Amino acid sequence: MRHATWARAGLIVLLALAVTAWAGDAKIQALIITGDDVGGHPWKETTPVTQEILTKSGKFDVKAVEGFTVLDNKEELGKYGLIVFMLYNNKKAPISDAAKENLLSFVKDGKGFVVSHLASASFPQWKEWGELCGRYWTMGKSGHGPRSEFLVKVVKKDDPIVKGIEDFKADDELYAKLFGDTKINVLLEADSDWSKKTEPIAWTIDVGKGRVFHHTFGHDAKALQIPAVQKLIARGCEWAATGKVAD
Repeated sequence: MRHATWARAGLIVLLALAVTAWAGDAKIQALIITGDDVGGHPWKETTPVTQEILTKSGKFDVKAVEGFTVLDNKEELGKYGLIVFMLYNNKKAPISDAAKENLLSFVKDGKGFVVSHLASASFPQWKEWGELCGRYWTMGKSGHGPRSEFLVKVVKKDDPIVKGIEDFKADDELYAKLFGDTKINVLLEADSDWSKKTEPIAWTIDVGKGRVFHHTFGHDAKALQIPAVQKLIARGCEWAATGKVAD
């Protein structure tokens, strides 16, 4: 009888370990929202590169959709732990009140949101969008010099997203004069010849129970080939979705 009891106890422990291991291996479901009607950003190049960066990390299952109408479907959004917003809404297509509420609830209730490159300019009339981005591009006021190599400096060296990453050279547009006064945790910065100021390049924000990671890299596929940029994106996405980086 005692042996049977111990056997059952052992089986329960093994099952618990198996369930824990399985849960630990479960991948983050990520949704990339993409598209660009301005003609100056090759989103059909940058989207698959971003998708590959996340997939190759081994931590994500990734689906990409064109257009932001998916935000109208709260049930669909519920399948994901992370939204990566790469779309630049150049024609300023209106976003529904339901979509706004669904996205804000998605983040505030504990999930992750990532903004890249010019996506922050998408909804200039939506106040909460700017707050969600932390810093955002304003047409006619924000800008950058010629696309070139520039030095990216790591600011918060102990932050899990950038830990172990040294200052590096990027090959991209150095965004400058972004707007917003939301408190942000700056991870990377660079000195702009265009604005004559030190500009934030990547940062994080806590929003309710959720998290936002925002980076300005990604003018084209070439800009996303820098190893440090790829590591930054993978880590930033993981942090946004889970609150940690498990290297």
